[in-house]
Amino acid sequence: MSRVVFLLIPRVHLLDVAGPAQVFSTADDLGHPYTLTYVAEDGEAAAVQGLVLRAETAWPPLAPDDLIIVPGWRGPTRPASTATLRHLRDHHASGGTVAGVCAGADALGRAGLLDGRRCTTHHTVQDELARLHPRAEVVRDALYIEDDRIVTSAGVASGIDVALHLVTTRHGPRAAGQVARAMLVHLHRGGTAEQISPLFRWRSHADETVHRLQDLIETRFTERLPLSLLAEATSCSERTVTRLFSRATGLTPLAYQTALRLERAEHLLGTGATAEVAAREVGFEDARTLRRLRARAAAPAGR
Repeated sequence: MSRVVFLLIPRVHLLDVAGPAQVFSTADDLGHPYTLTYVAEDGEAAAVQGLVLRAETAWPPLAPDDLIIVPGWRGPTRPASTATLRHLRDHHASGGTVAGVCAGADALGRAGLLDGRRCTTHHTVQDELARLHPRAEVVRDALYIEDDRIVTSAGVASGIDVALHLVTTRHGPRAAGQVARAMLVHLHRGGTAEQISPLFRWRSHADETVHRLQDLIETRFTERLPLSLLAEATSCSERTVTRLFSRATGLTPLAYQTALRLERAEHLLGTGATAEVAAREVGFEDARTLRRLRARAAAPAGR
């Protein structure tokens, strides 16, 4: 049986705790034994959402197979003590895994665990993490990063993704899939997925016609959607559809559909599907097309 220790910092975010805790609790229910322990320096931590969480003050003995997870909090807050940070360092030095959700990455940085390693955090505090820990390599716009048993994530719902990732690495994709299904999690996103989905990234405009077009594309993104069909659905000309869509989102309708297909394909690949299966499931002609588009999306801007 493995132990998962959650280090609770004052003003902790509830979902940063509850999401990963639910993953490992569900894994335990499904036959992968885990014991969950909560530690706080003062014996309790008030969540920023108003709930007070009670915890142990003494750290349990840990083995290399155990996990430490540091959920994020809303600052400013009192940093973890030197003794607490030593627990993080010692566990990693003994072969254990330490994970930080959202601002939890800062605690890992204060423990010296981010030096020389790739890491990430919520997109609103990435610059702050890079400023506080200049020896860390902060990766922008990633859901989670694992580097030498140091795991960091963007926070909020991505805490579920990183916990499912840890279940996958320990028990395989089938076990993680069982947990995700039990939790009714629609997607187990890969770590390199963008923090903001295409479903939301290009939805901040006020054009109702384009919103209707996006609804249609999102519902039928695996199908061939000729411009004539989109024009008929909105009673616009094809030229008007392209103009309105590009003005509101910066993309053509086809580029938007391709982005949705790639996001779904990344999920399928992350859960063990072959490129051929993923390509077929999302509507691409073949795996070669999927590989080409993935390579293009991963290429640095300007290349």
